Amino acid sequence: MTLQTERLRTVEQIEVFLGGNAEVDFKPEGRAAAYGFARRTLVRLRYASLDRRGKGAVREYLGKTTGFSRAQVTRLISQYRETGRIEDRRGGNSGRPFARVYTPADIRLLAEADEIGGQLCGPAACEVLRREYEVFGDRRYERLSRLSVSHLYNLRRSKTYRARRTTVSHTKPTASRIAERRRPRPEGRPGFVRVDTVHQGDRDNAKGVYDINLIDEVTQFEHVGATAAISEAFLLPLLEEMLDALPFAVLGFHADNGSEYINHRVAAMLNKLHVPDFTKSRARRSNDNALVEGKNASVVRRWLGHDHIPQRFAPRVNAFARDVLTPYLNYHHPCLFASEARDRNGKIRRRYRRRDVATPYEKLKSLPDAERFLRPGVTFRELDRIACAMSDLDANRAANRARDELFRAIARDMNAAA
Repeated sequence: MTLQTERLRTVEQIEVFLGGNAEVDFKPEGRAAAYGFARRTLVRLRYASLDRRGKGAVREYLGKTTGFSRAQVTRLISQYRETGRIEDRRGGNSGRPFARVYTPADIRLLAEADEIGGQLCGPAACEVLRREYEVFGDRRYERLSRLSVSHLYNLRRSKTYRARRTTVSHTKPTASRIAERRRPRPEGRPGFVRVDTVHQGDRDNAKGVYDINLIDEVTQFEHVGATAAISEAFLLPLLEEMLDALPFAVLGFHADNGSEYINHRVAAMLNKLHVPDFTKSRARRSNDNALVEGKNASVVRRWLGHDHIPQRFAPRVNAFARDVLTPYLNYHHPCLFASEARDRNGKIRRRYRRRDVATPYEKLKSLPDAERFLRPGVTFRELDRIACAMSDLDANRAANRARDELFRAIARDMNAAA
């Protein structure tokens, strides 16, 4: 590279070189060689006297021939203009990170010890690790024997530890003729709900809580629940309770192809509730259930997190979701609603405007002749009392406090059991 490029002495030659080697990458023999080549190039081409176009060509040329990024080339040129030299300023460390005290193997060993011992509290777990090395002579625990209590919790939060202790079982696809495979057609009417399951993961071969997310397509009315399992005995009563809690009649029920929803028992329950439409997502049409999938991330994961929650806490999580989280989401949490318009090519464009932001309850009330969608016995006067019982920020504070208390109670019970 150096023998060929040392002959380039004008900006025009540099530009021709760049145009003829656009698809070719160069790599210098080492950093010192690259620094020396960059300085010689700047001196040879009289970089300081070039115009803007010429300087840009030289910068591109140096990036091409040295493999350095644009920012690195800028730093080298600045150093040359200040001192007349280009040298390695990284010091003796040369950019090498500090050595890790606890290796991934140590973290996996800690996860194995926690799995065997049931994840003891910090001081007890550190004492077990110390005894394994000092008393019983297991040299694998030599570094872990000096682990502090505070850093123990850091390692437990690491990706390596969580990958070793927490697993997620993905749903296995099964063919079924139940439900119609199409996208729902609400036509501006509330009552066409989407449903999906969010799993809190497995730990030590024990299943976690299953979060059930139910959302109306038109108004974004949302109900969140939790159950210890997705078998019929657990799921059906919760689903029926969540559907009955909606202020409007349910006209359609849409799910992905998970067998927890696409089965004869759910179909019989929907028939009992007089739900006329039972649909499921089409293959390779990810938008069919995109609304509830998006709410899984922005609502369920935001409020309940990704960490494992043991099954025995499902009633507490469900009580929080039913009594605190769901009223807050429907009466106090603003949502974005799209406005559709056709462009000059006839394609429908969706825009999210500031004036279209509303809570699900406000969206329900804004529908033409909205009272006709309400269930018998439900009135807007009654719903207004719920919506005006507290301000949006007060409702948010109450929900935050309830969630924090929920997780503190779960942590206390888990530590007591350990």
